[in-house]
Amino acid sequence: MTIPFTKMNGAGNDFVIVDNRDGQVPDAAKKDIVEKLCHRDTGVRANGNTAGARKIDVGADGMIFIEKSDKADFRWDFYNDDGGSAEMCGNGARCAARFALENGIVQSNEMKFETTAGLISAQMDGTIVTTQLTSPKDLRRDMEIELNGERVKLDSLDTGVPHAVVFTENIKDVDIQSIGRGIRNHDAFAPRGTNVNLVQVVGENQIEVRTYERGVEDETLACGTGVTACAIIAALQGKVKTPVEGGTKSGDVLTVYFQPENGSVDEVKLKGPTEIMFQGSIAEI
Repeated sequence: MTIPFTKMNGAGNDFVIVDNRDGQVPDAAKKDIVEKLCHRDTGVRANGNTAGARKIDVGADGMIFIEKSDKADFRWDFYNDDGGSAEMCGNGARCAARFALENGIVQSNEMKFETTAGLISAQMDGTIVTTQLTSPKDLRRDMEIELNGERVKLDSLDTGVPHAVVFTENIKDVDIQSIGRGIRNHDAFAPRGTNVNLVQVVGENQIEVRTYERGVEDETLACGTGVTACAIIAALQGKVKTPVEGGTKSGDVLTVYFQPENGSVDEVKLKGPTEIMFQGSIAEI
């Protein structure tokens, strides 16, 4: 059985996407396929030569299966690269929207699709995709946890998936692997764990963000829901004004739009670039 796929990235956050509306890939086979195709050393690649390859040239941060839906234009089944399912991914949602339009799954530049986190709407403008995310929840402000013998101040917000947010003045120099792993697995976020974001305010409506992603268990080049969480928390603290531009490790900028309302926010939108990297096929499952 040969199954076509497309490798895409949104601001450097990369995904393998399959149109699975005919059910060619059964649920029981998905975890194994995800682990194989997303592996950073042996996963999908444009050709056999990995010399000088960038991080996003081989494997992927996650995999998206486009499924049928009786509630929206389509439904997605999203997996991180470790084969574990996740509720939501902002950049993945933007890539899925472009994939759906490019492959005739939808006929309009505007669409809606199902995720575990809820119904997501998206709008296309060329390669730029804007998604309206589900309303953020579970805001926890001014938290303190002990990590490696030190007290760490942070905030937490669920923007489709849980995110811890730590403000810093020297984002480029922080050891995100150490702090990311420590907070991701901390008892304060048990049993689900959390994504971890370092954020630095660099302007009236500008932030820089680095994200350690749960499920990937590493820093990624961008995280849409992470930038969104950082933007919202920074705005609630009076550090920035909306819309907020979030610089990512890839160098791309994601823009977050929202309406502050009595200490909370609504109408959250995420805007940024998408790229089709290459296409291929899975020879067997």
